[in-house]
Amino acid sequence: MTSPAPAPGSTGASSSPREPLDGIAQTLDRSASAAIAQATSGLSPATMILAATDWALHLASAPGKQMQLAAKAGGKALRLMGYTARATRDPETPRVVEPLPQDRRFQGPEWHEAPYNVWAQAFLLNQQWWEAATTGIGGVSKHHEDMVSFAARQILDIFAPTNFIATNPVLQKRIAETGGKCLADGLDYFFEDMRRYLTGRPAAGTEAFEVGTDVAAADGKVVYRNRLIELIQYAPTTETVRPEPVLIVPAWIMKYYILDLSTRNSLVEWLRAQGYTVFMISWHNPDGHDRDLDMDDYRRLGPLAALDAISAITGAAKIHGAGYCLGGTLLSIAAAAMAREGDERLASLTLLAAQTEFSEPGELGLFIDESQLHVLENMMWSRGYLESDQMGGAFQILRSNDLIWSHMLQTYLMGERADINDLMAWNADGTRMPYAMHSEYLRKLFLHDDLAEGRFRVDGHVVTMEDITVPVFAVGTERDHVAPWRSVYKIHLLTNTAVTFVLTSGGHNAGIVSEPGHPHRHYRIATHPHPNGNLAPEEWCERAALKDGSWWLDWGAWLDANSGEPTAPPPLGNADKGYPPLCNAPGRYVLEK
Repeated sequence: MTSPAPAPGSTGASSSPREPLDGIAQTLDRSASAAIAQATSGLSPATMILAATDWALHLASAPGKQMQLAAKAGGKALRLMGYTARATRDPETPRVVEPLPQDRRFQGPEWHEAPYNVWAQAFLLNQQWWEAATTGIGGVSKHHEDMVSFAARQILDIFAPTNFIATNPVLQKRIAETGGKCLADGLDYFFEDMRRYLTGRPAAGTEAFEVGTDVAAADGKVVYRNRLIELIQYAPTTETVRPEPVLIVPAWIMKYYILDLSTRNSLVEWLRAQGYTVFMISWHNPDGHDRDLDMDDYRRLGPLAALDAISAITGAAKIHGAGYCLGGTLLSIAAAAMAREGDERLASLTLLAAQTEFSEPGELGLFIDESQLHVLENMMWSRGYLESDQMGGAFQILRSNDLIWSHMLQTYLMGERADINDLMAWNADGTRMPYAMHSEYLRKLFLHDDLAEGRFRVDGHVVTMEDITVPVFAVGTERDHVAPWRSVYKIHLLTNTAVTFVLTSGGHNAGIVSEPGHPHRHYRIATHPHPNGNLAPEEWCERAALKDGSWWLDWGAWLDANSGEPTAPPPLGNADKGYPPLCNAPGRYVLEK
C-alpha cells in the first residue's frame, strides 16, 4: 500500500517550510469544503457561478446575439400561433417541431388533441430557443457553455407538461380510468421508496435477484484473495478449452456480475461454452480503512496479482485480458506497463466501453474541473471514500428524462411500478471508491488526460498505449453517456497495433450485455489499420460492415484466431502452487455492503 496521498492538487513537494498553523488551516479548509459538498451533492458552487457569469456577461455584451435571439423568439411565437390556429380547425395538422429521437414524452395520440398539442409544441419551441440562447456566444469557454446549456435543459425538463396532472392528457386519462386509485398507489410507492432509502435497503424488486442464486450464479471457485480482489475461476463446460485463459477486469464502481447476470445473458457462461477458461476479478467494496489505496495499488493488487495467479494455476504462457469500463482503462495501463517491462503474458487486449483518451468524455466531463475536483476530493477526504449513490446520481442527471422524470411520472403519478430485471437489480448494487484512487483517476486521466498525452507514470516511468503490441478488440456503444463511443474510438490514434473496433447498438450497459438472440441488436465492425489510414469516426461508420445480431460472435471468432488449439482444461485452483480453492463463487467480496 502506498503512503497517504498528498493534499488534493498538490505535487507532494514542499516549496517552503511548514508553518505551525498549516495543518490546522488545511483541516479547516477541507472540512468547510466537505460541508459545502454535502449541501450541494458534490457540485461546486464556484464552478456553477463562474459558468453562469461567463455566459451572462458575454451575452450582455453581444448585441448581435441578442438581436438574433429576439428574432428567434418572435419567429417561434408566430409559428406557435399559426400552428394553434390550424390545429383548432384540423387536429391532424402537422406539428411545427418534432421531439428529438430519444425524447419519447409526447408520443401518445392524446398529445395531438387541444390544448395539449399546443402546450407540447410551446415546450419544444422553448427548448429550441434556450439551446440557441446558451450556445454560440463569443468569448464563453467551451466548458462553461456546456454547463449552462446542460443546466438549462435540466431546468426546462422540470417544467415539461408531462410532469403535471393539469397538462398531461395521458395522466388525466389514467386517473379517470382508475378513479384516482393510481395516485393512491403512487403515494404508497413513494413512501415505500422513501423508507427503503432512509433505512439503506435496496430498491423494490431487487429481492427477486439473489446474488449467487439468480445472478452471479456461474459455477466456479474463488482461487485467490487479497485485500482488494477475489479471483474467481469458473468451471469448464466443454471437454477441451483453449490454452489461453480469459481474465475479465470489471469496473470497480459496480459489482462484477454485470458480466454474469442470468444464465441467458451471462458473458461468463457464453465464454465457457466457447471453450475458454474464464477468470473474473471481484473487487472489494472499500471503506474508510482503504482511503489511501491509489491507482497503482489497484493495478498491482488487481490485474497483475490476477495474472500471477492465473499463470501459476493454469501454467498458461499467454492470457487474454478483457476490461469493462474503468476496468478496461486500468487494464490498458497495466498492459502498457507490462509491455514496457518486457512482460509478454498478454495474448490480446479487449476493451469494453473503456476510455483511454479523455479529451472528449461527454457530458460526464461537466462535473470535472479544478473547482469541482477540489470540492469532491474534500468530500471524499472527510470519509475516505465516495458513496456509490453520489456517482450514480450524476449518471441519472445525464439522462434525467429517462431515469428521473419518466420514472417519477410512471411510478408516483401513474401508479405503475415497472418490473425490475437482472440488469436493473445489478445497477442498484453499487460500490464505494477510495479517496486516493478516485482522486488520482479523476485528476490524472479525466482532467489532465495524462495517459493519452504521455505523462502517466508507473513505477517512476512514463507508459503510453503505444507500448502495447498485442492485438486489441475495442467496443463502443451508440448511446453511451458514460464512455461516449467517439472517445472510446480514439484508441485508434494511440496504438500502433491492430485494432478491431465494434460500434454496437444500446448504451453503456445494455450494449455490452448483448447476448446472441437478443432482439433488435446491430453493430458495425472493422479492423484498423485501414487501407486509407486513420478515419474520422463518421467516416469509419460509413465504411464499417453493418451486421444484425450480437457482436459477441465476432469477438469469439477474434479470440479463436488469437488462440492455440484446444487442450484439456486446467484444474480449479492449484494448491501445489499456493492457490487452493477458497470458497464457491461468487465469493465474499461481491456480498459486501
